[in-house]
Amino acid sequence: MARFSALPIAPIALLLFGLVGILLLTIPSQDVQDAPGFMYGIVLDAGSSHTSLFIYKWPADKQNGTGVVTQHSECTADGGGISEYAGRVGEAAQSLRECLNQAVKEIPKEKHPNTPVYLGATAGMRLLNISNPKQSDQILAEVGSEIRSFPFNYSGAVILDGQEEGAYGWVTVNYLLRNFIKYDFVGRWLSSGGATVGALDFGGASTQITFVTQEKVENEANRKELRLYGQDYSLYTHSFLCYGQNQLLKKLLAQIVKSQGYAPEVSHPCYPANFTGPLDMKNIFDSPCTEQYKPEAYNPQKNWSLTLRGSGHYENCLGNVSELFSHDGCPFSRCSFDKVFQPKVTGSFMAFSAFYHIHSSLQNVTGVKVKTSLQLENATKKVCSMNWSQLQMVSDKKNIDRVRNYCASSVLLQALLLRGYGFDDSSFPDISFQNTAGDTSVGWALGYMLVLSNLLPAESAGVRKTLTVGAWGVLLFLFIVLLVICVFLLFRARSKRKKGGDENVI
Repeated sequence: MARFSALPIAPIALLLFGLVGILLLTIPSQDVQDAPGFMYGIVLDAGSSHTSLFIYKWPADKQNGTGVVTQHSECTADGGGISEYAGRVGEAAQSLRECLNQAVKEIPKEKHPNTPVYLGATAGMRLLNISNPKQSDQILAEVGSEIRSFPFNYSGAVILDGQEEGAYGWVTVNYLLRNFIKYDFVGRWLSSGGATVGALDFGGASTQITFVTQEKVENEANRKELRLYGQDYSLYTHSFLCYGQNQLLKKLLAQIVKSQGYAPEVSHPCYPANFTGPLDMKNIFDSPCTEQYKPEAYNPQKNWSLTLRGSGHYENCLGNVSELFSHDGCPFSRCSFDKVFQPKVTGSFMAFSAFYHIHSSLQNVTGVKVKTSLQLENATKKVCSMNWSQLQMVSDKKNIDRVRNYCASSVLLQALLLRGYGFDDSSFPDISFQNTAGDTSVGWALGYMLVLSNLLPAESAGVRKTLTVGAWGVLLFLFIVLLVICVFLLFRARSKRKKGGDENVI
């Protein structure tokens, strides 16, 4: 009798333990965040046409973590790029002051000392460093001194080379698209293992193309190896100095003026018909990019202006633009232009900066959706056929320079993407024209901060989910109940055994 009464204890205990195990597996889990607060980082993108300040933030407990950095805010400094202040002592630093003051207000005071500030200057300063290294160094020293006067952790002001700019842009694009890592169904960050997206950047003074390639990169200067989240990436990247939008427009003007013998009145096939305006040649020949078009007797101290008249002729415009891209004498198995090696473009691409703005304006002005190379050609022909009055009616009248360059900029985009980089009918639809991904601006700045501040680990960090405090409380309660039941059953069994023993004695 005693033996029989003691037997159910083990099965009952096992049953209860099994139920608790099942509950443990079925209780939903969620990320536990005990109000860690945020860390902040600042990047100043000192471009050729303007400077933008970006504030990024991430949870303070995710230092060296994954997928957590977001853009907090953005501020565009008044005036032009810092390179435009060459020879004007103090003005480059002063141009940054308003945005830095805004950062002081937006970032909590207790976070200021641990907030890194990076300034990266791009093609505008690269050009100034070529033409006048002394003025370039002076501007960098001035802006560095200005940033140090603020309560942040100054982390340097440097001129990025073109390959760095291209690679950081690629990192930004793929980080924002979650192409490096993904979140699995049990709550862990895993290497994505999927395809990455190429990056096409069209700035004011340079353009960059960067993408993963399986082909051999025949010029070592165009190869960059990155290891992110335990994955190796072999990149092709190249930056074309003097092929940004603003510098290309200057080169186009200089070429047209030269081809017409520097006449006092020049016909511009890329400007809309009925447009007439003056041109100060100082604004054209003040750049190293137009050096080859200068007349021998050019004197920058003398006033020299001429009159431009638009003719709005697509074929002539395309012919003049095409002359800016040399396709002769490639020393490699294949080239993009200007004797620069480039493998065939493969996969998807994101085109940002001026690529996005030109593409967006072209669609808005013409009403043509540009998703194929043929649609690009048709939309470009349409905008080039519009006269000055028609363009002003459908566009921003406040920005005359931008409006008069609609045709020229569209033809530049067409020539660069199709003839230059080699996109065709099958690959052009794989280009996504974007200025933001989520709430974050696309550009090199985020990638720059991620790499320099070690927020992108070389190896994959294991991140897993955990149970909430409430869930653990329920499990603890069940465990105590189970313990009480087991103790009760144990005492009950012993009591029955003792009682049975007494009966046997009697």
